[in-house]
Amino acid sequence: MPTAAQNVAARNLDAVNTLPPLPAAAPLTDKLARSSEVLAAVLADFAPARVAVAYTGGKDSGVALYLWKEALSRAATGPLNAISPLNAINIDTGCKFPQVLALRDRVCADWNVSLTIARPRVELSGYPLAQDKVSCCRDLKILPLCRALAETGTQALLTGIRRDEHPSRLERPYAEFRAATVSAEGTCPEHWQVNPILDWTELDIWALITGEGLPYCELYHDGYRSLGCVPCTKPAGADSDERAGRDPDKERQLEILKGLGYF
Repeated sequence: MPTAAQNVAARNLDAVNTLPPLPAAAPLTDKLARSSEVLAAVLADFAPARVAVAYTGGKDSGVALYLWKEALSRAATGPLNAISPLNAINIDTGCKFPQVLALRDRVCADWNVSLTIARPRVELSGYPLAQDKVSCCRDLKILPLCRALAETGTQALLTGIRRDEHPSRLERPYAEFRAATVSAEGTCPEHWQVNPILDWTELDIWALITGEGLPYCELYHDGYRSLGCVPCTKPAGADSDERAGRDPDKERQLEILKGLGYF
């Protein structure tokens, strides 16, 4: 028997999944229109209070947060909609760059974001940080995210993932239903993961950021092109792959991490 969430998505989010992906060379105007179409489906399926952006403080999730903010603004046709909350969930593993955390706090204050910070329940001083990448991401990222989804009642989680970032994301749909999972550490509630900038490229991201004057982390001026936890992130050259600065062991296991609840 389909769940209520699945029945809702069959009318709207499932519809956007039938749209053909836009090619990387498509104009940014076309990609913006597609992102707006995906976010309109989210608004048709879910109350804004049940939607949150997975905001990392990085460039891509910053664009996703901005687009959702704009979608809520366009939908504000009355007093009730005018005060629709702009929700975000941030996973603070305890080993993020301080510059990223400072940007997160500044953006959320400036944009009036209702921010939930998901933190791990492990003592980092004795934790084998970044040794087993799957276990580390599960304990520091995935389990805190699952708890935050449950605590906030989030039904749709908007991400900033893009198809061209990694081979494991090439075939991802605009909207993915994540069934509830139960483990010894607890339950991860069912929810929809929605990927509104899936068609975008790195150049598209920077075109919007510079064109709209959006805030971004100063670490991008220091050679970083993709920002994760400090132990697993280093600068990547302009001629390298965008995620070349990410830990290669973790990158090889992104599909496993996705199965555990990572976006």
